[in-house]
Formats: sequence, structure tokens, C-alpha cells
Amino acid sequence: MGVNSITLVGRAGRDPEVRYFESGSVVANLTLAVNRRSSGDEPDWFNLEIWGKQAQVAADYVRKGSLVGIIGSFKLDRWTDRASGEERTKPVIRVDRLELLGSKRDAEGGSFGGGEPSDEEVPF
Repeated sequence: MGVNSITLVGRAGRDPEVRYFESGSVVANLTLAVNRRSSGDEPDWFNLEIWGKQAQVAADYVRKGSLVGIIGSFKLDRWTDRASGEERTKPVIRVDRLELLGSKRDAEGGSFGGGEPSDEEVPF
């Protein structure tokens, strides 16, 4: 028996790219930066693919820098490069569940004194 499950919490690296299809399907693609435990390390970057209602939520509410949590599975996209004819691959996380973790204030980009400190202000 195999298990292919990934849980990540991080910040959106860009606004979602959203595509709507004639069939009514919708897909959102974006990147997610996940920090390492030590503050000196560079974050790990993940490509996310979100379908259906979760994709519409991403389109409506996720913006660059938004804090989100995801549960999904790993897949490897494969294709042939048109220019070179070479086989290409790209690791992708297919998101099954998207959680918006930031506050409304975070989503609006407004930050003012008081309230909870941001992740950057927390010393651990």
C-alpha cells in the first residue's frame, strides 16, 4: 500500500494564474514558499495546482504573500519541449484542500500597530 500525501504551510510566491475552461472547470496555479526551521536558510518552493471550487477560492482570496495551508499529493508533470524536442518534467503538488490562514487585514495588505505580530516579527 502506498501513501502520497503532502501537508504544507507557507506564503504564496505570486498571485494565482487562473484558467477557466468551456466545460466549466477552473484551475489555479501558483507557487508556495515554505520556510525552513533555521532562519538563515532559503525557503523551499513548491508549484501548486488547484482544481474546482478550491481553485475559485484561490482566485478570489489568495494574493502574493498570503499565508495558506494545503493538503495534497505529489505528481510529476511530463512533456516534450517543442523547441528542443527534449523530455521535460516538473514536480507539482495537486492540492486537495486549501486553507486560508492569514487574517483579513493580511489579505488587504494593511498593517498597523497593535494586534498579533507578523511571522517576521516573531523571534523563533
